[in-house]
Amino acid sequence: MPKFLTFFCRAGIFCLGLALLTSACATAPYTGRRQLMLTSEGHENTLGYQAFSQIRQQYKVSRDPQLNELVNRVGRRIADAANRPDYRWEFVVFEDDTPNAFCLPGGKVGIFTGILKYTQDEAGLAVVISHEVAHALVRHAGERMSQSMMAQLGSLGLGIAMAGQSPYAAQAAQQAYGLGATVGILLPYSRKQEQEADEVGLILMAKAGYDPEAAVGFWERMVAGSRGKPKPPPFLSTHPTDERRIQEIKRMLPRLKERYYHGR
Repeated sequence: MPKFLTFFCRAGIFCLGLALLTSACATAPYTGRRQLMLTSEGHENTLGYQAFSQIRQQYKVSRDPQLNELVNRVGRRIADAANRPDYRWEFVVFEDDTPNAFCLPGGKVGIFTGILKYTQDEAGLAVVISHEVAHALVRHAGERMSQSMMAQLGSLGLGIAMAGQSPYAAQAAQQAYGLGATVGILLPYSRKQEQEADEVGLILMAKAGYDPEAAVGFWERMVAGSRGKPKPPPFLSTHPTDERRIQEIKRMLPRLKERYYHGR
């Protein structure tokens, strides 16, 4: 590629990236953190509804009336605290041993039965649901999509910049860029999102009338249950270390309880 074309391509990508960064800022509720958002919340919610429909076909839905009543009772209290009547809230229990749960954009919540041995009671279940709902409220899915879009834009710019270079050099540069974007940007942001969901989740618990101190016991049980299982090193993990998570929760509890928790 001629040098002048390469220059204009670089300049165009830089200007496009700058325009996106300056025009697509959002503010996370409760925490006030600035976010890059290149997608609309309506689009995210539509994707969430579509994904939930597929998940319902993939996993068996529990028909246990007591379990469903418990999950829906806790879920509705958390949803009321979230104060998003525009969300199409739904709380579904899936029969699967995986100790996991999720909330897709738009309010679609899934609870896997495998996590119930760690929740143990209603407050423990509120820890899980409020944490997952927090991810949706703060639009973490949209933020991750936006970050990926910016990473792809950077990769495109690098490809243009490496035009005319050795194929081996270009490939090595792309691999280095991909590793740097993942380890240096996307994974740390994922860990930051997890910590933010912990904080906002505790707020939702407290507003719903659940004692947020139940989060400490829940995460300690999760730590005990995962002991001895292989884990990635901290810098490659999408989640904070178990010890760091519990420490941060304990640090936040006094402030959040004083401000939001009034009991029931």
